[in-house]
Amino acid sequence: MSGFTKSLGLAATLAIGLGLAAPVMAQNTIKVGVLHSLSGTMAISETTLKDTVLMMIDEQNKKGGLLGKKLEAVVVDPASNWPLFAEKARELISKEKVSVVFGCWTSVSRKSVLPVFEELNGLLFYPVQYEGEESSRNVFYTGAAPNQQAIPAVEYLMAKEGVKRWVLAGTDYVYPRTTNKILEAFLKAKGVGPEDIMINYTPFGHSDWQTIVADIKKFGSAGKKTAVVSTINGDANVPFYKELANAGISAKDIPVVAFSVGEEELAGIDTKNLVGHLAAWNYFQSIKDPTNDAFIKQWKTFIKSDKRVTNDPMEATYIGFKMWSQAVVQSGSTDIDAVRQAMYGQKVKAPSGVTSVMNTNHHLSKAVFIGEIRPDGQFNIVQKSPLVKAEAWSKYIPESAKLTADWTYPWVCGNCAKPKF
Repeated sequence: MSGFTKSLGLAATLAIGLGLAAPVMAQNTIKVGVLHSLSGTMAISETTLKDTVLMMIDEQNKKGGLLGKKLEAVVVDPASNWPLFAEKARELISKEKVSVVFGCWTSVSRKSVLPVFEELNGLLFYPVQYEGEESSRNVFYTGAAPNQQAIPAVEYLMAKEGVKRWVLAGTDYVYPRTTNKILEAFLKAKGVGPEDIMINYTPFGHSDWQTIVADIKKFGSAGKKTAVVSTINGDANVPFYKELANAGISAKDIPVVAFSVGEEELAGIDTKNLVGHLAAWNYFQSIKDPTNDAFIKQWKTFIKSDKRVTNDPMEATYIGFKMWSQAVVQSGSTDIDAVRQAMYGQKVKAPSGVTSVMNTNHHLSKAVFIGEIRPDGQFNIVQKSPLVKAEAWSKYIPESAKLTADWTYPWVCGNCAKPKF
C-alpha cells in the first residue's frame, strides 16, 4: 500500500472516529438532498421545485453524472412545518450524507434550517425571491433580493402607472414583514406620506378576504392612484384574487403587483378577471429565447404533460443546479469548502436568456422582468432591466446600509453582523 493510500485510509478512519461525515468520494453515488414541502399550504408552490431538481438530476445522469458517479436524489417532505424543516435538514446532512441540498421556499423555513447548515457545514441552494438582510457562507441565494424584484416593481408603478397610494399586503412571516419594512422606507424616501401607505398581514392559508379587499377598495377611493404590492404566499393567493374579481377591482382601478405569484399559482385561478395585474420576477415562461424553448420542452417531456407550466423559482433552481455541477467539476470534488470557492464567478445562460453570474456575496446578478397577467395565465412582459447585482443588505435601512458581504477566501464576511431592528 502506498503512503498516499495509507494517508487516505487513516483520514477516513479518523473522520469516522471523530463522528464526521465520511468523504462523499467513498460513496457509489453523489447524494443530492431535496428539501421542499410536498404537503401543507406551501405544496402548491414547492412540489414543482422538487420535480425540477429531479429533472436536473435525470439530465445530469444521462450525461454520465458528475466525477464519474451518478447523482442520487434524497427527497424529504417537511410538510410546510417550519421546525420540521430543520429536523429534515439535519437528517439529510448527518444521516444521508448529502453533498448539497436544494430546498425551502418561505423565509421562515430558510431561517429554520440556517443554523443546521452552519453548524454541520452543509450547502443549501435557496431558489426563491426573498427579503434580503442575510448572507451565509452555507447558502447560495439564487432567487431575487429586494433590489432585483420589490424595488424595481414599485419604481415601475410610480413611473408607468402614476401610483401615489400603496397597500403593502403580505402573509404574516419574515419575508413580507422585512420586504415591507424596506419598501416602506423606500416609499418615504420618495416622499410618500404615512397616510398613503396601508399595511396588512394575514396568516398562511388565509381564505376569508372579503373584509380586507373591501378595505383596500375603500383605501383606493381617496382620489389618488392606488396599487397593491403583494407578498401574499402560498395557496392564500387563490381566494385573494377571486375576491378581487368579486369586488370588481380591475387592474385599471387598483393594479396588484405580486412577488409570489407566477404561472404555477395562476394555473389554479380563473384569470379572465385578473388581466393586467402584474408580477415581478427574473423569469417568465413567455420569454422568447432558444434556451427557454429548450427548458420548457425539457420540463414538459420530463413531467409528461403539455399543461404543466414553468416559473421563476424553477429557473432559479435550474441556475443553482447548473452552477453547483460546474463548481463540482471545476473543483474536482464535492467537498463543501472546495465547491463553495469554485462557485464564485460561475456563469449560466438561464432560460430567461440572461447569463446569470454568482457573486462573492452568495447572490446572483440577473435581469428583472415586469409582466402583466394574460387571460391564459401567462404574462406579457412590459419591462426588462439590464443585469442587476443583488444587494444582500438594503441601503434603505440605516442599520443595513453600512453592511457588506464577501465570502471569498479565507471565508471572511466583511461586517456581516445581523442588524438589530
